[in-house]
Amino acid sequence: MTLIEDTKSGKYDKPDFSRHANQAATAPAFFSVWDMHAYYGESYIVQGVSFNVHEGEILALLGRNGAGKTSTLRAIARLDDPHLTHGEIWLDHQPLHTMKSYEASSNGIQLVPEDRRIIPGLTVEENIELAQIAPPIGWSLSRIYELFPRLGERRKQEGVTLSGGEQQMLAVARALARNIKVLLLDEPYEGLAPVIVDEIEKTLNIIKEQGITTVIVEQNAIRALMLADRAVILDTGTVVFDGTAQDVLDNEELRAEYLAI
Repeated sequence: MTLIEDTKSGKYDKPDFSRHANQAATAPAFFSVWDMHAYYGESYIVQGVSFNVHEGEILALLGRNGAGKTSTLRAIARLDDPHLTHGEIWLDHQPLHTMKSYEASSNGIQLVPEDRRIIPGLTVEENIELAQIAPPIGWSLSRIYELFPRLGERRKQEGVTLSGGEQQMLAVARALARNIKVLLLDEPYEGLAPVIVDEIEKTLNIIKEQGITTVIVEQNAIRALMLADRAVILDTGTVVFDGTAQDVLDNEELRAEYLAI
């Protein structure tokens, strides 16, 4: 464990959990974020975030409320807010930082936001078909229903009338209906019973087996860490830890410092 020296007092400060972060941007990876800075208006939210994710990995992006997790996902997806002012985002050799959101989506980035964005007035199947209205198209309806049989049973039901867990499945299904290389999930367990969280996690493991890379933001950090291969922890918009998920599970001091668990 590296210690940071306070140059004014000559004393040693708290442990440096970010020791892996400086190496993260240089390792070869399928998906890379390098020195990303983003603003909401004049509010400086994402402050030099860097990390790598290898193909097929699940990365847990963690931190306290207000740490910049959702903003990081939105910046990666190339949404207008927050506004990316500096940095690079690479996916499978493609520079997402030069793209608009629809271009990033066409190149394989799919964001499932916390509110799921199920479209009122459309059935389950129509919500999925709408995602396939323009190329590039991803998974077929039959393949999606094989993964989510409950959605197949309710394909003619209006999407917004589904349970919370079923709506989360539908939101993921719409992402899979597009060309997908990286799935960005923002608070997928929010408001769901533990048994439904179990089902969502089984689904994410199946998606992983298909070679799809996942970045998950989740307040239920322990569940996310038990699912993930690796973890990145943010604090006030900066990376303070980049390592294995097991490292975080094993480090009570780290969890207390940055996750309050």
